Amino acid sequence: MSATRTLAITGATGFVGGHLLKAARSAGHDVRALTRGPRPAQTGVTWIEGTLDQPETLAALCEGADVVVHIAGLINGPSRAAFDAVNAGGTAHMVDAARIAGVRRFIHISSLAAREPELSDYGWSKAKSEQIVAASGLDWTIVRPPAVYGPGDRETFELFRMARRGFVALPPAGHFSIIHVEDLCRLILALLDAPETVGETYEPDDGREEGWEHRHFARTLGRLLGKRPATLAVPKMVMAGAAQVDRLVRRDRAKLTPDRVRYFCHPDWVVTAEARPPATLWAPEIRTPTGLKATADWYRQQGWLK
Repeated sequence: MSATRTLAITGATGFVGGHLLKAARSAGHDVRALTRGPRPAQTGVTWIEGTLDQPETLAALCEGADVVVHIAGLINGPSRAAFDAVNAGGTAHMVDAARIAGVRRFIHISSLAAREPELSDYGWSKAKSEQIVAASGLDWTIVRPPAVYGPGDRETFELFRMARRGFVALPPAGHFSIIHVEDLCRLILALLDAPETVGETYEPDDGREEGWEHRHFARTLGRLLGKRPATLAVPKMVMAGAAQVDRLVRRDRAKLTPDRVRYFCHPDWVVTAEARPPATLWAPEIRTPTGLKATADWYRQQGWLK
């Protein structure tokens, strides 16, 4: 069991960060967490108001911390410049804050998208953020999660909703990896006191060797919801057209962008076997069908899934 640590966490008000905050507190760690606005008091949690483009608030975040866990980032944006400012620029500011505060341990939560930086502005910005961390001189470890799901997630929720309605629109043929948010958080905490992981980049998943084929995943999800959904692989050109329409209607708030279309249509988002974390450090505990069922139950309880 790792010693008690004080963690400086960015993104703690988001999906992964929120789960990590709870897991860290359950493990006995203290947390300093970045927030844009006031938050209710929590035992063992010090909220620091600020943003990634305010270096003075990041300095306050790192004060007295033993480890920085950098999760915050932009996953959907209107331009390369927007991704660059948050994902690369924000990471550079966090690295500087850690250096100034004398925090050596830096755990950077990137994305599997960084493996293919030419496909999307998002992937390009995450790859750039990794380069910044690798050149920091800190005791860094990079984690590249694939698709992350679990209670509270709004990104994969759309798949649950489509499956519940009995029809799932899918990208063109391909495979992908996935991981439950609680398994990802267990990995992050396992890295705190693992000096052998310094300088390593890991790609964790649910342990499924070949990943999930899109149609198989949709049908598995439908079965867990008591449905036999019809599936349709949407051609890339059709998705690109839909992205243009979404941009016209919602402008900078568009959810389906040309950048996301290029990302979604890549046929191989399966983690690299050699990049999985060593089994002596961590292994996934949540079987994906079990995790999907529990997540669907949570969506129902919250009134998201009807």
